[in-house]
Amino acid sequence: MAVPRPRRSVLYVPGSNQRALEKARELPADVLILDLEDAVAPEAKDAARERVAALVAGGAYRPREVVVRINHAWSAWGAADIEAVALCGADALLVPKVETAEDIFTVGRALSGLGAPAELAIWAMMETARAVVAAAEIAAAVDDEAGRRLAALVVGTNDLARETRVAPAGDRRFLLPWLMGFVAAARANGLAILDGVYADLDDLDGFAAECAAGRAMGMDGKTLVHPGQIAPANAAFAPTPDEIAWAERVLAAFAAPTAAGQGAIRLDGRLVERLHLDIARRTLALAAAIAALVADSGGKG
Repeated sequence: MAVPRPRRSVLYVPGSNQRALEKARELPADVLILDLEDAVAPEAKDAARERVAALVAGGAYRPREVVVRINHAWSAWGAADIEAVALCGADALLVPKVETAEDIFTVGRALSGLGAPAELAIWAMMETARAVVAAAEIAAAVDDEAGRRLAALVVGTNDLARETRVAPAGDRRFLLPWLMGFVAAARANGLAILDGVYADLDDLDGFAAECAAGRAMGMDGKTLVHPGQIAPANAAFAPTPDEIAWAERVLAAFAAPTAAGQGAIRLDGRLVERLHLDIARRTLALAAAIAALVADSGGKG
């Protein structure tokens, strides 16, 4: 089993905001998305690109995972963004408004042509009606040589709601079928999946509820727009002490001599199968990965 990478909290940081870029060095987010797209005015994009590439190349944000959101490949800034990110040392670049597998292939070919390292991943923003319709095709791009870098889907719920004219609802009931479609597409192709942002910064209860719902839907973490959302997202998407204790009991029970060769056993009055053993192993691996990241970050997170 591959060791899961913690992506509980994924904070957007405007690439043109020097103060925010500096503050991000100390924030306990698992992932930072340095944004060259929506958060940057057209006249500031070139300067933001240079600043972000230099900060990433200098290791400013380690040990956190560092992602750069580029402008669309066909925009006036896309090619320069891809070139800047290809060799700066980022973990991934986030492609906005992905609507077809060809969007992934275009960026993948460009990165290969620039000599980008094999470990530089592509993340795909799923934020349009076309993305909903083509989710399976987009996620399956990972099976193609040109799309092998694809590693994660990132949901853009606000843009998706705006484009489809779906009425806002506190529980996102009208978006749920599409969100679950994204989750299924991601899991069918071995990809991570990250929930959209929550824009009401004063509604802490609403944010907590949406985090809980996102985790229950199978999301790996949540994208964020404010540092104040980091701690609750970290808590929501981490295994709880009870989940860790249960996972440890499952592993111990299956390791007992009486469980040898058994596909299912009885534990605490419940029927526990091998699939639960897989879940237990992943729970403990994620808890260990989070602990390691927090330790590497000086206890933050």
